[in-house]
Amino acid sequence: MTNAPAMSPGSAWLLILSASAILMLTMAARLTTGLFLSPINTATGLGIASISFAMAVGQFMWGASQPVFGAVADKYGPGRVLVLGGVLLAAGLAATPFVSSQWGLLLTLGVLSAAGAGAGSFSILIGATAQRLPPERRAFASGFINAGGSFGQFVFAPAVHALIAAFGWVSAMLALAATTLLTIPLARPLSGKTPAAAAATGSVVGHGALPALTLGGQLREALRDRSYLCLHAGFFTCGFHIAFLVTHLPGEVALCSLSASVSATALGLIGLFNIFGSLTAGALGQRYRMKWLLALMYGSRAVIIALYLVAPKTPMTFYAFAAALGFTWLATVPPTAGLVGKLFGMRYLSTLFGLTLLSHQVGGFFGAWLGGLAVVRFGDYAWMWYADIVLAALAALVNLPIREAPLALPAASAAKA
Repeated sequence: MTNAPAMSPGSAWLLILSASAILMLTMAARLTTGLFLSPINTATGLGIASISFAMAVGQFMWGASQPVFGAVADKYGPGRVLVLGGVLLAAGLAATPFVSSQWGLLLTLGVLSAAGAGAGSFSILIGATAQRLPPERRAFASGFINAGGSFGQFVFAPAVHALIAAFGWVSAMLALAATTLLTIPLARPLSGKTPAAAAATGSVVGHGALPALTLGGQLREALRDRSYLCLHAGFFTCGFHIAFLVTHLPGEVALCSLSASVSATALGLIGLFNIFGSLTAGALGQRYRMKWLLALMYGSRAVIIALYLVAPKTPMTFYAFAAALGFTWLATVPPTAGLVGKLFGMRYLSTLFGLTLLSHQVGGFFGAWLGGLAVVRFGDYAWMWYADIVLAALAALVNLPIREAPLALPAASAAKA
């Protein structure tokens, strides 16, 4: 088995902390967009459904950009990708206050900022660190980096709400854009190609190395593998849940005649509790089967949402709901990335995990878009909550047949492409 070269504890921590800080900033920009939905609607008069569609396109673009940027990072190193992402993210956010049409929002929130956030997101950051760290550090690193994204949501959701209340949504959006430029200097520890030894295919948890494949050959094998496709199906549901809540939780709170501060606090609590969930998932992924962890998290979401629907709609209900759901929020990322690495090795992890995130964001597109259509058509989000429960139960079941072993490739496959 080929492992990553030895790295000093200080260098390893610098790598992990840099990746975590970048994800904190890019996810903060993404996961606070729902707070701008009502102010943008008031300023432009475009309607909730039209703005939701632009945000839904952003959900899809965030996912679609990741396998593309992941392939570039796998070949040339992640540094350039992260710098480009910081520029695109800041530019898209900064331009949003100056557009007033749906096409303008599709360009700024739907394409520029979403692609920029995708270039500085899970697949690139987890792939870059996993390819440099020894196998025994990878699960912990994935959980720690993922917690950085949740910390960004915890800190920025109430901060952005406070800025909107104090200075208006335009100033808040511009401040958020300026903050995301910090991702550019943070990318330095992740610059350069991954070491040749780390770039060779290997496993996450000690299985034998897989035969070397080109990217095209690896993609063909992966897309024929049932376990990999099951991961995609489960992650679709995860994206549906998250995009729906990020985009429409403020609207749900408003329908319950509660203050906008309740939604900001709830989004912050989701981020806070997902810090614990992400770290827990990273730690448990070293001891238990990752597919069981995923099935448990998806199944628990169905129960949590069902309990929310029958509970009285008070601020404490929203806070308890946010805390419970937050524990599983993006804690699905470390075991999903770990399973991809376990099945196919480290060499093309950014690309292969990027493709699972594309499925995640196809679900995100429908979660954000259908939420807007539901409230316009029916006046509330009831049918979206029912869909959430059904999808969560199905996602729990689809993870059960996943095979947790490296894929055994025939010699002929390794010679393809």
